[in-house]
Amino acid sequence: MIELRELTKRYGNRTAVDRLTVRVRPGVVTGFLGPNGSGKSTTMRMILGLDAPDHGEALVGGVPYRDLTWPLRTVGALLDTGAFHPGRSARAHLSALALSNDIPGARVERVLRVVGLADAASRRAGTYSLGMRQRLGVAVALLGDPAVLLLDEPVNGLDPEGIRWIRDLLRGLAAEGRTVFVSSHLIAETALTADRLVVIGRGRLLAETTVAELAAGDDTLEDAFFRLTSPATDYRGTDVR
Repeated sequence: MIELRELTKRYGNRTAVDRLTVRVRPGVVTGFLGPNGSGKSTTMRMILGLDAPDHGEALVGGVPYRDLTWPLRTVGALLDTGAFHPGRSARAHLSALALSNDIPGARVERVLRVVGLADAASRRAGTYSLGMRQRLGVAVALLGDPAVLLLDEPVNGLDPEGIRWIRDLLRGLAAEGRTVFVSSHLIAETALTADRLVVIGRGRLLAETTVAELAAGDDTLEDAFFRLTSPATDYRGTDVR
């Protein structure tokens, strides 16, 4: 489980994440929703120890990420599709990561097949399209066969077939009992994948809910999302469960 306790991050006089308290449970896909600039990426960076919170804490399985013995074998993450050397092949990139976390080399070939890059694995990653780079990022996240997955906007650059593939993949991983936390600003797409939703705006928790509960009433999902995240909304303590 991922647990955020009063997680807060400030940059100068701007508060990017404001006392965020959330539990992301295993066995379901949890969508992390909010407008652009709402604090989603900053939150994920704090979970992974890339940014230090000014207050509160982020725990994975009850401990901070920095205290994990084998991080890649516990948490798989996709935050930046360009996080590779463009002159390296996908296979070489994954092999180096596997070696650093004592992951068998056979796992590299396994994830290349899972993400559909087996035939292009020897090509330099710098020649990949955006969709292929996204698939390589997913391969990195899956490499350690982790129990926890964090993916930031994973459908970016994917064609319709790729979007359906990532949707089925994430639901299958959750069905195996893993914790799957997926950020997006696209409510309609997230609704086709996620079981639960965590909605934030201006760094604050707006709602922990389900798709059905968010869409209750006459609103469309998009209308409900806009109403909830509108700057005019007083959302202190809002929870639509």
